[in-house]
Amino acid sequence: MGWISTSGGYAVTLDGARLRCRNAAGRELKQVPAKLRDDAEVVRLRQLAQWLDRHERECREQVDTWLVRSLPVPAELLARVWADTAWQGALRDLVVAPVRPDGSADLARAGFLRDADPERGIGVVDLDGDSVRLDAGSVLIPHPVLLEDLAELREFAAELGVEQGIEQLFREVWPIPAELDGAAQEWRAYADGKFEELRHATARAVSHGYRVRGGSAVCSLVEDGRPLEAAYWIGDDYPEGEACTGGLEWRGAGGRRLPLREVGPVAWSEGARMAALVYAGRVVRDESEGEL
Repeated sequence: MGWISTSGGYAVTLDGARLRCRNAAGRELKQVPAKLRDDAEVVRLRQLAQWLDRHERECREQVDTWLVRSLPVPAELLARVWADTAWQGALRDLVVAPVRPDGSADLARAGFLRDADPERGIGVVDLDGDSVRLDAGSVLIPHPVLLEDLAELREFAAELGVEQGIEQLFREVWPIPAELDGAAQEWRAYADGKFEELRHATARAVSHGYRVRGGSAVCSLVEDGRPLEAAYWIGDDYPEGEACTGGLEWRGAGGRRLPLREVGPVAWSEGARMAALVYAGRVVRDESEGEL
């Protein structure tokens, strides 16, 4: 964006979402003078900067939703939004896989997303380092727990200089434990986490993007086309009262609690990720030094 003239001989421009200003002599200032606060052009650019910031955040959130919920994304849609730098920043270098006619993902043909064109299709760098085009009508942004040889993929991404706009390859994953009581309806690995005040646990859940409902931090999920949610108990007493976390459970249609054996790998990993993030904020007691 070029420089826009304002009152008093000043000029302003946007550098990303940052407002820059220079005086009549052409010298750039460290900040916009207070007397320009209500200038029409300054107000317009600040509003634009706010919109751009919000738009970028919404793009990242939408792409994260596609990943977490394992939703196939039409190639035509990717081609339409690719020219938008906010969308491209969220999508570029994510691992994508073509979706077969039966709805399954062909992970053997996965690659790092580098282009989306209405005529030429989806361009990727495949796992052999070659630039190829995918002819599929839809692609999946696979959750990392579904990717085999994840450690090798991370090394390859580092070699390519990959910088993903959302967490995919370097997202922490929690595989389903080998030794698990599949008939149980809750997992207590993150139970008994103490918080001085319930509002501290609630604030931590909300800060990581989770909703809090009915005493639980909740994460909405989709696995194999089936909607469900993970719910991690944090308490429903007074906000200023002490709180202690409980078990993590998964609920299906109508709020039915699922036996753990019915929970798929993506839903398990994302539910455990939510519980771990909240649990990490608990009060830790050190017998020699008191509370930390």
